[in-house]
Amino acid sequence: MTPSSPCGWMVQLADADTLLQAVQRLRAVGVRRLHAYAPLAVPGLAEVLPPRRRRVVPWAALLGGLCGGLGTLALQYYSAVIDYPVRVGGRPYASWPAFVPAALEMTLLFTAGFAVLAMLIANRLPRWYHSVFNVEPFALASQDGFFVVVDTDDPRCDPHRLADLLHDLEPVATHPVAP
Repeated sequence: MTPSSPCGWMVQLADADTLLQAVQRLRAVGVRRLHAYAPLAVPGLAEVLPPRRRRVVPWAALLGGLCGGLGTLALQYYSAVIDYPVRVGGRPYASWPAFVPAALEMTLLFTAGFAVLAMLIANRLPRWYHSVFNVEPFALASQDGFFVVVDTDDPRCDPHRLADLLHDLEPVATHPVAP
């Protein structure tokens, strides 16, 4: 891709049925990096354009829970047994029942915090800029516009064949998406 070439092509379509057919045709040809934008839910689009499955959030939540719980237990053990041992009422220094409530609370706090942070990172949020915002008709995507954006860096996408394929979709308009 040269510096002057677009990073993708935006195809404006007439209605929801045309959008669904366009996505089905593009997926059938082998185009994988494409995005669909519509002002309303299009029945069947979620099945044709499935989201990428990432297992980041559950593993991050597990890691956060383990860090929070074990870290709190280690901190309480260190403070009660090693750093400042005080025998209260004849109990042993490492009285684990006294450590459980704080460890449980910190486990829940770290689990939630790590899960939210992993979700934001996996969704690449907050995202202040996207190249589709440079295309002026894209403002209609929240009103009455139906758009498909094909990334040109798709390894299965031949740029010469893509132009013919996009023209066959019978678009209202086709716009280059500049980086």
